[in-house]
Formats: sequence, C-alpha cells, structure tokens
Amino acid sequence: MSRRSQRSTDLAGLPPISYVWETPNRRPRRAEWDIPDLKVPGRLTPAMRAKLERIVRRAPEVMVKITGRTKDVAHLKSHLAYITRNGELDAETEQGATLAGRSGLKDLQQRWEDDAGLDDKRRRDGSLSINIILSMPAGTAAVAVKDSARAFAIETFGYNHDYVFVQHLDNKHPHVHLTVRSLGHDGKRLNPRKADLQAWRERFAGELRLRGISAEATPRRTRGRVRKADRGAVLALRKRKITADVDRLARQEVLAEVRGGRTAKHPWDEQIKSRQDVIRRRLLDYAAELQRSEAPADRELARQVRQFVNDMPAVETRRHALKNELSELADHRRRSAERGVDRDGRDETRGDERTR
Repeated sequence: MSRRSQRSTDLAGLPPISYVWETPNRRPRRAEWDIPDLKVPGRLTPAMRAKLERIVRRAPEVMVKITGRTKDVAHLKSHLAYITRNGELDAETEQGATLAGRSGLKDLQQRWEDDAGLDDKRRRDGSLSINIILSMPAGTAAVAVKDSARAFAIETFGYNHDYVFVQHLDNKHPHVHLTVRSLGHDGKRLNPRKADLQAWRERFAGELRLRGISAEATPRRTRGRVRKADRGAVLALRKRKITADVDRLARQEVLAEVRGGRTAKHPWDEQIKSRQDVIRRRLLDYAAELQRSEAPADRELARQVRQFVNDMPAVETRRHALKNELSELADHRRRSAERGVDRDGRDETRGDERTR
C-alpha cells in the first residue's frame, strides 16, 4: 500500500475534528472549518488546520457579550447617554452617519422614541434595544477593533435592524458598545440564543483576522475549562463582601456532603468529564496523524497539540472546587486542634516561652 493511500485510510478513521470547537447545541450556520473534505471526511482541511494552529498557539479570544436590554424610552436615553459619555464621544449609525455632540444624540433618541411609539405589538416588558459589547485583550490595535466591530454590525444587523455604536478607549481593553433596536424592519424581534452568540464571536474574530489581528472564538470547553463565568450581579456582591444566595446555597450543599462523608452524584458532572475526555482524545488522535507527516511544519504542530493537551487544566466544576476548599479548611482546623493551638494562634503544648 502506498504512503498516500495509507494516509487517507488513517485519516478516514478519525472522528470529525470540528467536535473540539463546536458549541453543543444548534448552530445557525456551518463555518468553513466545520465543513469536512468530501473525498476524505476525516482529513484536516486547510481551514481546520489554521483554526487548530490558532487554538494551540492560544490566539487572543474575542468577547461578545449582551450586557442588557433597554425596557423603555427613559432607559434607552440613559443608556445612549452613557455609551456616548453624554455626547462627548461620537457615535456611528447603521447608515455610516456620525452623531457628534448632544444634538446628534438627541436626534437619535427622538427617532427611536418615535419608532417605539409606533410599535403597538411590543409587550409591556418587551425590550426596545439590545446592548452588546465587543472587546479584545489589552494591547490590541483600537482602530482594528473599531473597524472590525463596524464590519460585524453591518454583516449581522445592517440589513434589518437600526443600531448605533461607540468605541471606548478609557479601559485597558479596547471595546465597542453596540446598541441594536430589537424590532427589525421585517417586523420580527431580535432574540439571540446561545448559538447565535457563538456565531457572533466567530464573525467578530474573523473580521479581526482580516485586519491582521490574531483572534479566536472557541468555547471554554475547547481550552479544557468547564466552569461558567459568574454573573455580574454575583461578582458585584462579592466585591462588597456580601454572600450571594447562589454561593450560600452551594456552600450549604457541599458542606453537608463533606460532613456526612458522602458524595452526591450529579449526571452533568459525568457528562462534563466524558466530553472533556473526548475532546482531549480527538486532539491527540490528530496530533498522531500530523506526526506521521513528512512535513516539518506538520510535526511541529503535532508537538504543539500534544503540549496544549498536556497543559489543559484538570476537569473541575464549581462544586468540585468548593468541596476541595471546604475539605482543606476542615483538615487545617483538625490539624490545628490536634496540635492544641488556641484561638490566639499560640501552641498550648509548648507553654509560654517567657515563663521558662
């Protein structure tokens, strides 16, 4: 059997690599790196290989986040005043028009207010707009971020939704605030889901790469991280030294397990571990395939993939981390009690050195 035919056979036996970076839900559309080679489905296409390189070389991850929704005209005005710093920062609309100063801001507010008054199908608690942040890590060229955000907005909303965006540079992370009218020109309301957000991240990252900025938009699980980020409200409470209900209830549940010497089984924990096992195994399978190549670049990428998998963090959910923390605290207290350490931290078994 020739080397070429052997290679095709080996590749065909490998699972689709797109599983590594796909979100585990419905996708609005397939990206180029998710489309397999029709002749050899298991083969690494150029798009797949490029994405794999960005992942293992830890290209900066983009952030596309919905920060909230405006519920009424007063709320909308307040938000527009905030993102423009009350007219001090220029805003740009879907038509490419620049709104400068308070007069430009008032014109936009009045137009959106008039449109809201004509929307007789909106529920009382329905949103007028959806507020989005597009951000990149510190050090990214601000001009490229703004140009990419503009292109992203045109591609995503420009044909059906009015919007306005403003760039903020008073933070170490260059970012753009994008406010999109919920009601589209087709009469349908914008209601993004989890899969839509992932598609938005990928689109924003793609626009950045077109402008020479290394960027990626992988799910947490691709990088071996399984814990979800805490909500902003919870983080704010922690900053004020206030225990959030979600933290209190979680501690109570885990503390009961630790004290009772039992471990509650949760199906999702096994699912998380199983999914991580599959991701890491598939990455290593492709590393092995790359290693069989005669091209030095392929072998170097294989080495980087293996190192990437080796550096992945241990699979640890929030419950696991909290349980380990409480177990360590209990062990510390037990050891202290065995040594006879009192509340002041003095070891009673040694006595008072000054009396000797």
